[in-house]
Amino acid sequence: MDAELRALAGAHGVATWYEDTERRRIEVADDTVVAVLAQLGVDATTPATVHAELTDAIARHGRTTVPDPMVLRAGEAPVLGVPGELTLEDGTVRPVPDRLPPDLPLGWHTLTVGERQVTVAVTPPKLPPVPPAWGWMVQAYALHSPGSWGIGDLTDLRTLVTGSAKLGAGVLLVNPVQAITPVPPIQRSPYSPSSRRFANPLYLRITDTEPFRRASPEVRAEVVALAPPPGGGLIDYDAVWAAKLAALELLWRRSLPLPPPPDDPALCDFATFCALAERHGPDWRRWPAELRHPRSTAVEAARRDNPRTAFHAWLQGLCREQLTEVRTAAEGMAVGIVHDLPVGVDPAGADAWALQDVLASEVTVGAPPDAFSQQGQDWNLPPWRPDRLAAAGYAPFRDVIRAVLAHADGIRVDHVMGLWRLWWIPPGRPASGGTYVTYDAKALLGVLALEAHRASAIVVGEDLGTVSDEVRGALRDRGVLSSAVLWFQRDEDAPGEPLLAPSRWPADAMASISTHDLPTAAGFLRGEHVRVRAERGLLADPEAEKARAAADRDELLAELAAHGLLPAGENGAVGETDLVAALHALLATSASRLLLTSPQDALGEVHQPNLPGTIDEYPNWRIPLPVSVDELLTHPVVVRAVAFLRAARSGTEPKTRSVGPAVEPLKRR
Repeated sequence: MDAELRALAGAHGVATWYEDTERRRIEVADDTVVAVLAQLGVDATTPATVHAELTDAIARHGRTTVPDPMVLRAGEAPVLGVPGELTLEDGTVRPVPDRLPPDLPLGWHTLTVGERQVTVAVTPPKLPPVPPAWGWMVQAYALHSPGSWGIGDLTDLRTLVTGSAKLGAGVLLVNPVQAITPVPPIQRSPYSPSSRRFANPLYLRITDTEPFRRASPEVRAEVVALAPPPGGGLIDYDAVWAAKLAALELLWRRSLPLPPPPDDPALCDFATFCALAERHGPDWRRWPAELRHPRSTAVEAARRDNPRTAFHAWLQGLCREQLTEVRTAAEGMAVGIVHDLPVGVDPAGADAWALQDVLASEVTVGAPPDAFSQQGQDWNLPPWRPDRLAAAGYAPFRDVIRAVLAHADGIRVDHVMGLWRLWWIPPGRPASGGTYVTYDAKALLGVLALEAHRASAIVVGEDLGTVSDEVRGALRDRGVLSSAVLWFQRDEDAPGEPLLAPSRWPADAMASISTHDLPTAAGFLRGEHVRVRAERGLLADPEAEKARAAADRDELLAELAAHGLLPAGENGAVGETDLVAALHALLATSASRLLLTSPQDALGEVHQPNLPGTIDEYPNWRIPLPVSVDELLTHPVVVRAVAFLRAARSGTEPKTRSVGPAVEPLKRR
């Protein structure tokens, strides 16, 4: 690669090479680097433009005297070299001679230097320790009960929280419950929300809303009649939304007096987007040109004149009420409710429209090829533009964190490496044809810590895969928990990198057997993850992958045996249910503070919730649990599995450490 192109890429945080999961150096093609630079507004198409852009970048760097913005740890007192005036978040004004004072309070402040105004965020040095606990990692849509309408809802979630708390559970991690675009086809993936700042009305329990309770018996009967017929198949998102929308519109029409349009600008933008999407389609990029930017005069007129704006804002109020009820049910838990933060948003959705000025709208993010996704992954999510996010004082990122924590006791940051770098895929290229773009991780991690501190919330980073020691060290330094998953915990210092004994897993971590993107406990034991990928053409060498999966299974059985947990079956055969229980017993020996299992793992469910690299080829996010919420908490297989987690994190012991068929479940406390 030309030296100036390499230097220009470095100046804008665009990688010209990276290390893959096998720690091999992979050089990035020149045209990929040029294409990614173009998405940052940098012209690198010819040697002359490369030279001019590099010269400009060097000159701009040399002119900067006070960084914009400044994200500091409490106690830091950077030298400015110029006098200024600091306006604290509470309105107090303090003169600043030539450096910031070390006693600034935590919060968001504004430094004025000449005609410039610089955001100054003062963040906590470290979040407090997380109490030990066990609990669930839940796909809310998969829950069901007699009162839910074809999909798990917030009342089902509250029921699970209440029942789990009685069993001594201290934490419940929920898949993203963030907003959809309310126009079919409904986006099924919770990790591709229309907005990360608002909630998903699909999860409303209609009959638990205040408008339903206030309605007349005749209206309530009309609403109940709209419920879709019960079924045991895959979740039909479009049918569920059609039924719930009809019911909500009925209640809205009977809810007099109707509320005025929202006065919160962000909510108003979101509600306006929903109203426009109903009229012009779910993809704002295909709307009439005058409606494609939220600050246009045409959008302002639509905002005033369309009554559906108030309707969609009203839905968000209902969502807030039921999310609050879920969190209230978790009061008394050691940790409480932890909500999941996706990496990004649907490029056609509300946030991509409202925040387009700080997003790289034509780029998608994903991951390079690895063992589980040999063709790479394209998540079809537009990333923050690091330059514009910084110019906005990180306020858009802050607002997303605040929105998630508004109804949570913790936040799990999916793909936490995204605070450091993201795999950008230029338009028209395969997932493998991208490169990494870096972010100011110190700033983003500081903003995350500040907002978590203010919400008294814990933070978990999903740091699976190839993650540098620098990243994990920074997470520990800030008090952010890492993620420990049985399949991935290996002793990297030993020959062959064997499985790492759970007693040696990191203490500051959220530990589990699997995740929503990986095979379930039973699926791993059966090799289901190989079968489904081979059938869909996702494996370059299916036979080699089968052999590898068999070897991984044998290694895991050996690990169980080494811990004295391998069940003894008749004639040497060991039942799958016994092995699933044994895996939970193994997880219970983990040194990690939080021990989580999923209903799918505890039940011995074979099908994983999501198969990366597929959309419609696999029923991603559509598989309901085989039992209801109430049945889940009393199911003998589940009770048997979680008994070990309860004992490890509640100070009690099961009646026997055996995981064979004779085990008796703990009685409820």
